[in-house]
Amino acid sequence: SGVVGELEKPMSPSHFLEFLKSKMELEQIRFTPTNNEIKRVAICGGSGAFLIKEALKKADAYISADIKYHEFFDAEGKLFICDIGHFESEKYTVELFAEILSKKFTNFATIFSQINTNPIQYYR
Repeated sequence: SGVVGELEKPMSPSHFLEFLKSKMELEQIRFTPTNNEIKRVAICGGSGAFLIKEALKKADAYISADIKYHEFFDAEGKLFICDIGHFESEKYTVELFAEILSKKFTNFATIFSQINTNPIQYYR
């Protein structure tokens, strides 16, 4: 359901948030406060609160979505939880699946929809 990876260099929480916001083209990030450096990162696209306890064992930061208020307490002050939004956490999966399918089925055409299916908008 998720993956764990390592950053090339450890980052401070504020630098990690800027990096994540830039790379994922985000308007906002909900997160737990921490002073710990971020090196190992766990990721689960979509609703990933069910993996918080696993991420606690394996990572410094956890990126997912749909984390409820009380689930942020599961970080226990040890895990930097970053809730980037459900749609936002999955928006690049179409490209990944297209790449996988194109390699497995060389005569398979992929067409990307231009319709934004995110039902959530943000007031800035």
